[in-house]
Amino acid sequence: MLRSVWSYRGFISGSVKREFQTRYRNSLLGAAWTILNPLAMIVVYTVIFSQVMKAKLPGVDNGFAYSIYLCAGVLTWGLFAEIVGRAQNVFIENANLIKKISFPRICLPVIVVLNAGVNFAIIFGLFVLFLIFSGTFPGPSFIAMFPVLAIQIIFSIGLGISVGVLNVFFRDVGQAFAVLLQFWFWFTPVVYPASILPAAIKPYVNWNPMVPLIAAYQDILVHGRWPQWESLLVPAALAVLFCMVGMHLFRKRVGEIVDEL
Repeated sequence: MLRSVWSYRGFISGSVKREFQTRYRNSLLGAAWTILNPLAMIVVYTVIFSQVMKAKLPGVDNGFAYSIYLCAGVLTWGLFAEIVGRAQNVFIENANLIKKISFPRICLPVIVVLNAGVNFAIIFGLFVLFLIFSGTFPGPSFIAMFPVLAIQIIFSIGLGISVGVLNVFFRDVGQAFAVLLQFWFWFTPVVYPASILPAAIKPYVNWNPMVPLIAAYQDILVHGRWPQWESLLVPAALAVLFCMVGMHLFRKRVGEIVDEL
């Protein structure tokens, strides 16, 4: 499978480039929107919450603390949501391409991940620049972002492919998962600190595999400390499990996907 992906690397890179160009075709500013859109969001989060609303994060004496907390959660959740959200429909949306052209079908999820990665790199890069210029860059602990991101991306890929294959045969899966994703966001401490949750709810929230991942980002970016690595063991195990399940479903059903579409 990896060899086939490498053999079609030109097709993959061309698809990523084409989608990026199509998004801003016929616009006056063109690719400048790739910077203006995320920049506007970061300005809203940082200026509005820190300067206008004077939002504070309990236990952190920093005017930008809540804004950084919010960006750390929202931006990384956005990467997860984009991968799984697009992967669940990737085979259906590319039905015409699948039926007309012969190529390894696994290329489609790879294109989804690369497109999401490009979008995330742009917006998160701007956020890092804000951290540097505002004097709130976390320091050496920032290195921990990379293994945490790797776990999240692998988890997203496995879950996305699993749902994507099932959605071809059972269309209710995609609709139900879209609803689940909305509830999933609000049951994850992204926009609120976990400390405000009632004691009766906390044990159930801890079953959420995204909680330790988002908490790790917030530890790194807000507090400038290394994440609790032991808390990431469950998300890492689930990432591997979902990838195995997703690849098994894909290998078993890839021949039937064309007929079903």
